[in-house]
Amino acid sequence: MRLLVLCTHNSARSQMAEAWLRHHARLLGVDLEVHSAGTEKTFVKEEAKRAMAEVGLDLSGHTSKTLLEVPDPWNFGLVLTVCDQAKEACPVYPKKTLKRHVSFPDPSGKPLEEWRRVRDALGRMSLFLVQSLKEGRVPADEELERAAWG
Repeated sequence: MRLLVLCTHNSARSQMAEAWLRHHARLLGVDLEVHSAGTEKTFVKEEAKRAMAEVGLDLSGHTSKTLLEVPDPWNFGLVLTVCDQAKEACPVYPKKTLKRHVSFPDPSGKPLEEWRRVRDALGRMSLFLVQSLKEGRVPADEELERAAWG
């Protein structure tokens, strides 16, 4: 399955989710092609890199990109929005594309502890999503929300 994580700037939350999803898919042996993009292009924030490095995931090679910079941008099995603004701006996808949304707060401008809190919630949600995909199902928004925040 091809999966797109969409956020506003593709600078933090979507980048962290992309790394987590790839990590969990690799560990669980799930064939998952993961991309992330933003409704606007900026840069990957240093705090995101630092927070993910603490759990052994490297964002140093990641770059911020818009949807049109992602390979084959209209051919995804699942589009996951991780901020409310991206959900509202999400383009219309073909009917075959499933869309899911979980709102994660923007940790920008906050202490590293808030980055860790968002990172860990993204990690829990990503693990649950990959486990569900391995079982052959795509969980509902509410299930993903519970996995992230309890």
